[in-house]
Amino acid sequence: MAASARSVSRIALAATLAVSMVLRPGLAAAQFAPGDSLIRDTEIEEILHRDVAPIFRAAGIDPKGIQIVLIGSKDPNAAAAPGVMMVTTALIMQSDNPNQLQGVMAHEIGHLAGGHSFRSGEMQRAGMVPMILTMGLGVLAAIAGAGDAAAGLISSAPYFGALGAIGFSREQESRADQAGATYMEKAGLSGRGLAEFFDKYRYQEVFAQYRRYKFFIDHPLSSDRIESLQVRVAALPHYYKKDSPEAVAEHEIMKAKLEGFINPQASLGKFDEKDLSYPARYARAIAYYQLKEPEKALKRVDDLIAEQPDNAFLYELKGQIMFEFGQVEGAETPQRKSVELRPDAPLLRINLGQTLIALNSRPKTEEAIAQLKKALTQEEDNAAAWRVLAEAYDKHGDEGLARLATAEFEFNVGNMPLARQFAIRARDRLPKDSADWRRATDILLVSQPTGDDLRRGGGQGLTFSSEVR
Repeated sequence: MAASARSVSRIALAATLAVSMVLRPGLAAAQFAPGDSLIRDTEIEEILHRDVAPIFRAAGIDPKGIQIVLIGSKDPNAAAAPGVMMVTTALIMQSDNPNQLQGVMAHEIGHLAGGHSFRSGEMQRAGMVPMILTMGLGVLAAIAGAGDAAAGLISSAPYFGALGAIGFSREQESRADQAGATYMEKAGLSGRGLAEFFDKYRYQEVFAQYRRYKFFIDHPLSSDRIESLQVRVAALPHYYKKDSPEAVAEHEIMKAKLEGFINPQASLGKFDEKDLSYPARYARAIAYYQLKEPEKALKRVDDLIAEQPDNAFLYELKGQIMFEFGQVEGAETPQRKSVELRPDAPLLRINLGQTLIALNSRPKTEEAIAQLKKALTQEEDNAAAWRVLAEAYDKHGDEGLARLATAEFEFNVGNMPLARQFAIRARDRLPKDSADWRRATDILLVSQPTGDDLRRGGGQGLTFSSEVR
C-alpha cells in the first residue's frame, strides 16, 4: 500500500505507540532492559514463524497476522500479544530442540488465548512504554560498521512494548500450561517439549528473586505444576512424536547463527574446524566476520555458497561482510543475488539499496530508490527503509521527497517533533495537492502540532487528505 494511502487510524496508532530513540554510532538498538535489544533477522524470523504457525492455527489465530519479534537477551523469555510473538535469543539458544521452543511459545499462546492480563504494578512501572524494532541490514545486524550508513539500521514500526513485563499468577500459569498442551496436541505436535523445558529449569524455584531468570519470576514454577503438566502431556496421543529432521536442522542453524554473532570467540571453540556440519561452518563464518577477519569469513561463506547456491541468506551474509569492510562494489553482486532468490524479503532489498547508494552513480541511486520503495510496499512502517530512501532522494536532488522520507523515518521511530519539522519542510518543497504533499500534511496533523506548527505548515484549516480517510 502506498504511504499516502495509509489510514488515519493506523497513523494515529503509530503516533500513540512510538517512542523516540537515541542512535549511537555503530550500533542500532532500542534498549528495553539493560543489555537487551530488539533486532531483525529474516532467516531466524522465518524459522520461528514456521515453528509457531501450527500452534497459532490450533488456537484459532491466523498466523499470517503474527509478527515475530526477536530480542537479543541473556534471559530465556517469550511473550505473546495480539499480532506479536516475542522470543529472546537466549530462549532459542537454551532450547535443546524445536519441540521445547514450540512448547514455550504454546504456553504463551495459552496466556494470549486465555485473555490473561498484565500485572498492573509491573505495567504501571513500565508505563506500557512501547518498543521499536531495530533491524540490522543483514544477519542479526545490530552492528553497523559503515559510518553514516549505521543510521539506516533502525527499523520498523512500533510494537507492543514492555512485553517482558508480563506477569501471571500460578493459577494462570497452570491454565496456560494446559492450554499450550492442548494446542500442541491439536497441531499434531508432542507436548513433551513444554514439560521438558520447564523441568529443565525446576531449580529456579529455589533461587532468590534477583537470581532468577525474569521469565521464571513472571512465570512462577512449582514442582506440583511441572508434574501435573508431565502427566497431562504423557497421556496425549502425540507424546512420542519426534521433531522432523528438517525442523531439527533449522533449529541448529538458528542456534549456530546466534552463537556466531553473540559469542564469536567462544563459538570458534565450540564449533571447531573438525566439525564439518553446515551449522558449525556457518557459525565459524559469522564468528570470523564478527571478529573482523573478513578474508577468513568470506572464504568460508564462499565454500557454503558452492554447496548451497540457492541459499539467499548466504549471499546476504557475503554482501554484508563486503559492504561493512569497504568492498562496496563487490557487495552489489551477492546482495542482488539474495534479492533475486528472495524477492519477498524487504530486509534484503534494503541491503541492496544501501549498497547501490554507496556506489555514487545516478543510475544506481535511481535503482536504489526503486528497490527501497518496493521494500516499503512489503513493510510500510520500516524506518530503516525510509532513512535510506531519504539518503537516496537527497543524493538524487529530490529535496522535497528527501524531507518527506525523513519525516516518515522520524514518525516511525516516534520522534514527533522532528517528524513535524520535516513534514513542514517537505510541504514547502512538494507540488501542492500532490499525493506526497498530502502525505506530508497527514504526518503534520497526527504529530501533535501546536498552533504555531499549523501556521507554519499552511494554516489551521489543514485537513486530512481524502486518500487517508
